[in-house]
Amino acid sequence: MAHLDIAEQLSRIVGARFVRTERAELATFASDGLPTYRRTPGAVVLPGTAEEVAAVLRALAERGLPFVARGAGTGLSGGALGEAPAVLVTLTRLAKILAIDPANRRAVVEPGVVNATLSRAAAPFGLMYAPDPSSQTACTIGGNVAENAGGPHCLKYGVTSNHVLALEVVLPSGVPVRLGSASGEPWGPDLVGAFVGSEGMFGIATEVTVRLVPVPADVHTMLADYTSLRHAGEAVSRIIAAGITPAAIEMMDRLAIEACEETVHAGYPECGAALVVEIDGPAVETMALLAQIEKLCRAAGATEIRVAADDAERALIWKGRKAAFAAMGRISPSYYVQDGVIPRTRLREVLESIGDLSSAYGLRVANVFHAGDGNLHPLVLYDGAEPGAGERALELAGKILETCIAAGGSITGEHGVGSDKACYMPAMFSPASIGVMGRVRDAFDPRDLCNPGKALPTPRLCGEVPGVYRPHASELASLAERM
Repeated sequence: MAHLDIAEQLSRIVGARFVRTERAELATFASDGLPTYRRTPGAVVLPGTAEEVAAVLRALAERGLPFVARGAGTGLSGGALGEAPAVLVTLTRLAKILAIDPANRRAVVEPGVVNATLSRAAAPFGLMYAPDPSSQTACTIGGNVAENAGGPHCLKYGVTSNHVLALEVVLPSGVPVRLGSASGEPWGPDLVGAFVGSEGMFGIATEVTVRLVPVPADVHTMLADYTSLRHAGEAVSRIIAAGITPAAIEMMDRLAIEACEETVHAGYPECGAALVVEIDGPAVETMALLAQIEKLCRAAGATEIRVAADDAERALIWKGRKAAFAAMGRISPSYYVQDGVIPRTRLREVLESIGDLSSAYGLRVANVFHAGDGNLHPLVLYDGAEPGAGERALELAGKILETCIAAGGSITGEHGVGSDKACYMPAMFSPASIGVMGRVRDAFDPRDLCNPGKALPTPRLCGEVPGVYRPHASELASLAERM
């Protein structure tokens, strides 16, 4: 628990009702959307303005106390967790849409604005905010910035970094700075690009200027059924090889479909795998693409194809897909969410490898993922009450990541590294490269106060309380030779 004097000082800054120090209160913030990891902070503070955020960080910096920024807590990498004496700075009160500028197609928001709320506010102007994580009805723009969140429609529209123009940021010292510009042109180095996806290690964004895009004139959502993941993967390859870029291509296997149907009743059929394909744009273009995609899907072995008849049916199809993670509780007492990326051309063999690993470990794996850009989300299902099952699930999840790396992919597509995957960073990056990442972090946070121990590897194992990575002299020498 934080020292009483800092709790009192934080109360003077934000008001006593917005400081949490009791054990039961702190337990609410001990995990995020990945319950595998639990960390109890020393205190929780909920500032209500950018000025209060700066004052809070100055007070913590004076005492050398670390802190962790947190939004809605929907993250899936254990990235927004703080271990006492760290203070959790929760930003849900900063939830104002400060401006919508339809002429320039941009909006200015505070970090606590919920993702879906922004699109609803922009809709009367014929605009929307494109990044759409599955948790978009709960996750916040600030958290999306921290993790560089994507979503189903990032295949066509890009991830968060493609839509952030400028940031107001409070550095760990408590000093506010502005990064980027409303025009989107970086004045000097692209510090916005560096900050987006930094997983809360560079400071706290208190204002975000984002790009809005026009709501598409015409949208069609198709559900295609297959007897196996292999056939569904073949359809994805054929669509992309034809030079078509749909707004989204999502894939679910039999287990994922079963869980979603029990939860949402979206009308998904009993089949080995299903594709959700969405196309948008001018009506003349979408109708031509719809016919072409349907032909390609049938050529890959689709047993049935259904196109949503109206907006309500389309929304129901997406409700089922976006409920997939939470729906797993319907078919398994516990599950572990993995997140990796592979080249689309390796989709079939990687899915087969995941199936082999599932059999070898005696654990079911449900697959639901952004097939269009190769971002996999295997869910390892297990019973936490069974001795050793949790450990086997984590080991299996690690083997899946190793498979992704061996296929030329990455350890994360959008969930981040956080507490969960720091130990896998050396499998992708050389010591010299990791050393450079540490030096960039030091430029923003030389005292290691801001989300310490996250993302960069330490000598400790995955899941342990991490320290701070520092490159050895030999690593820096190797770096110097490369520069």
